[in-house]
Amino acid sequence: MKAISVAKILEGSRPTRGTSPSDSPLISYRAGDTTPPQDRQGAAVAPAGLVAEEDGDHLGELSERPTSWRGLNLRDPLPWQLQATRPPTRALDLDFTPEDHPYSLLHSEYGHDENPEHRSDSAWGRRGEFRGVQVEEPHFGVYLATYISYAVLHLFGHIRELFCKIFYPGDYTYLRAHDGYAPLFTDYESFYSRRMKARVDDIFSRPVHSVCGRTATLIDRTSSDFNLTFTYTGETTQALNVSSYNYLGFAQSRGPCADQASRTVATYGVSTAGPRSSGGTSELHIQCERLMASFLGVEDCMVVAMGFATNSTTIPALVSEGCLIVSDELNHASIRFGAKLSGATIRQYKHNDMHGLEKVLRRAMVEGRPQSHAPWKKILVVVEGLYSMEGDLSNLPRIMELKAKYKFYLFIDEAHSIGAIGPRGRGVCDYFDVEPRSVDILMGTFSKSFGSAGGFIAGTHQLISALRTTSHAENYAEAMAPPVLTQIITATASIMGPAALSFAPDLALLPAHLFSGAPGLDRIRRLAFASRYVHGCLRKLGFIIYGSVDSPIVPLLVFGVGKCAPFSRLMLTRHNIIVVIAAFPA
Repeated sequence: MKAISVAKILEGSRPTRGTSPSDSPLISYRAGDTTPPQDRQGAAVAPAGLVAEEDGDHLGELSERPTSWRGLNLRDPLPWQLQATRPPTRALDLDFTPEDHPYSLLHSEYGHDENPEHRSDSAWGRRGEFRGVQVEEPHFGVYLATYISYAVLHLFGHIRELFCKIFYPGDYTYLRAHDGYAPLFTDYESFYSRRMKARVDDIFSRPVHSVCGRTATLIDRTSSDFNLTFTYTGETTQALNVSSYNYLGFAQSRGPCADQASRTVATYGVSTAGPRSSGGTSELHIQCERLMASFLGVEDCMVVAMGFATNSTTIPALVSEGCLIVSDELNHASIRFGAKLSGATIRQYKHNDMHGLEKVLRRAMVEGRPQSHAPWKKILVVVEGLYSMEGDLSNLPRIMELKAKYKFYLFIDEAHSIGAIGPRGRGVCDYFDVEPRSVDILMGTFSKSFGSAGGFIAGTHQLISALRTTSHAENYAEAMAPPVLTQIITATASIMGPAALSFAPDLALLPAHLFSGAPGLDRIRRLAFASRYVHGCLRKLGFIIYGSVDSPIVPLLVFGVGKCAPFSRLMLTRHNIIVVIAAFPA
């Protein structure tokens, strides 16, 4: 759930639908636009030398959908109006692009809102003891109906399987041994993907044909074989987007981040063509790491090209056999995967249960390793700053008290909290006013608040220096691409302010007002307001909502498995809102 201006959307143009020939291949959508070229007054204009015909051969290529609901007196675009050379301007841009600020961060991909009341601070302050989220429990009948719906789904799935294996045995040959090969998957292992997910696959992995900003343009598709295959209709749907992790709106096609990334390609190309330890390090890597270390308030930082790999390759480099990992039961899959690769013993505790965490720690201290009862080499506690599915914050103040008592190492995954939480966007340490250097390992990703890709590990200089020689991501994976680094540097500098120029001198080429710190901090304050506003409104409407009120992740519980797909489809078709459905195994 991002910081968005709902009032502006309602007052301005409705999201639009467009069309191109239905028989054109998917790659032929050249410009990515859903409306014809427009002038500053919003009138449709045709390319030079071409005039739209009121009747003739082109009329058969227009969409048959009604256009009156859009609030625009525009036809759907003709094929010749989709030109790759025209600027990426949509109808919504007319209201939100200040003409005298070509580098302005305020345009349609983010949402123009100057109302000072739509700002808030994301900080715990002195509200007392942090007790986590008080989860509202539904009626017992809701739980019962949910389990019954799963049972019915399994029952009908197995009945379908029985008849299909009898009448269509050729479709199941890959589940049986053939020509001396063992099957790749067992029957039961693939049952979920065949009989559950495939039935609702149309609400997942929807192809996008635009920046995933305040709005997004989806490529329409249909299926006539129960989602086994999809046919792309050649039409697109532009809708309000509340499904991406572009929290601060930095993932934009225009503005200082995009401009700097374009300049970087002209200087550094699109890849350094090698791992960091073998000729893949550029000056942009050094600038980005130093800038992030200063931003986080730690000694040193190491960037990794992939967010998942940041956890899965760093944890095995920190602990090994004879060590103990104490993990929250709802930690991300990358943490679980890295913990398994490490060979260390893993103990879990109930989600955000500080009494359960202390119980696990006390028992580990007393009993030691299994069988030998020797002391553990290291004890590493791994938590997330902001949990991606539940939307609640870790109880960092209490964890720091336990750390001082039991002397364990603390690893915090700030993938969703860095940039989005805290009055200065520094994550949960900033939110709870905890000294960042008191946390042993800080991890985060750039694919959320920074609108880029990859991740980072931050800590002491000795720790990062050791990881540079032992981490597989540093020595075997490709280095982060130069344009991606520039996106991170520019977005971070927008939040950090003038101090960023000492780490990235090239930013001086952009207008000075962009790096006063005000634009980035304003985005953080708008996100904090939007998070609280949406939480409060949905609760007033009677929905069961999980997560902290300061969290940009707003989980709305649907419960019934049969309701998930209709909910997503109706939100798109009836309300023009793109939502994400989180189901097993998320």
